[in-house]
Amino acid sequence: MVPSERPVAAHRNHLGQPVGALVDGWTPREPPPRTPMVGRFCRLDPLDSTTHADDLYEAHSLDTEGRNWTYLPYGPFASADEVADWIKSVQTGADPQFFAIVDLATTRAVGWTSFLRIDPPMGCIEIGHVAFSPVIQRTPASTEANYLMLRRVFDDLGYRRCEWKCNVYNAPSWDAAERLGFRYEGIFRQNWVQNGRNRDNAWFAITSDEWPVLRAALENWLDPANFDEANTQRHPLAHYMPRVSKS
Repeated sequence: MVPSERPVAAHRNHLGQPVGALVDGWTPREPPPRTPMVGRFCRLDPLDSTTHADDLYEAHSLDTEGRNWTYLPYGPFASADEVADWIKSVQTGADPQFFAIVDLATTRAVGWTSFLRIDPPMGCIEIGHVAFSPVIQRTPASTEANYLMLRRVFDDLGYRRCEWKCNVYNAPSWDAAERLGFRYEGIFRQNWVQNGRNRDNAWFAITSDEWPVLRAALENWLDPANFDEANTQRHPLAHYMPRVSKS
């Protein structure tokens, strides 16, 4: 087994022991509010069974093979009523806190996402339960939805860290995390039992000191000048992203 490489501390306490940097003036953050987040392509509204169930069932029904549910602990749903029942079971929860993703071009709900593992005293939060239907996959709205979540985490609430985790075999989620600027931090082995199978979780995160550069990249990509009349990107997001060492 290769030994772990331990970080070298830049700070010492009065005993000469290596310690982390001081976080001057830190106070606990507020939990995220249950209020909409509005962009140019999409709006994130608190998930609601009455408002969103029919749209979400229709949008997810386009995934005729059920591929989008393999790595989630629920779904597929056989009817709009089943979607509504599931939404009712989660829509008032504080953690996870679910949002419907509404396509502004059609005003239809096309997916959902959530904040979870919300830790205001530590300023740490996770984005998860991401369920993008085929309607929103690989569209500007899918990127913008994540941008809106990150903007609330760092700019509105002042959190220090935003996490993303996925099944180690969920390549689309892994790729999405790295595309958005989340940095890979390792694998939690035998972390869960999900759908009767072992699940090793890959962990990623963005920290508050990394966010300003990533925010600029995302905003440059989302800028109207980066899209033609058909909303096709002129440059990929990677064109604007900083080059980050994976060490």
